[in-house]
Amino acid sequence: MRLRVVERGHRLPEKLKLAVIRLVSGRRVVDIIRTLLYRPEFFGRPMSEWTQSVMRGPSDWKVGERELFAAFTSRLNKCRF
Repeated sequence: MRLRVVERGHRLPEKLKLAVIRLVSGRRVVDIIRTLLYRPEFFGRPMSEWTQSVMRGPSDWKVGERELFAAFTSRLNKCRF
C-alpha cells in the first residue's frame, strides 16, 4: 500500500530531485527514495545517517561483506536493492 502523500506530496526541491532521478534512470523512482525525500528532516536524514553508519562504520565485517549481506537480504525480500 502506498500513501498518496508520500507518492505525490513532496516539496518543490524534492520533486526536482525525483524528476532528475527518473529522467536519468528512465524508471519510476523506488519507494524507499520517495519515502526518504518526503520529509527528509523527519525520516530521510536520520535513516540515511543510520544506514551509512551500519554499512560503513566500525565492524568486524568488511564493507564488501556488508554489501553482500544487504544484497542477499534484498533479493530474498524481492527488493531491487
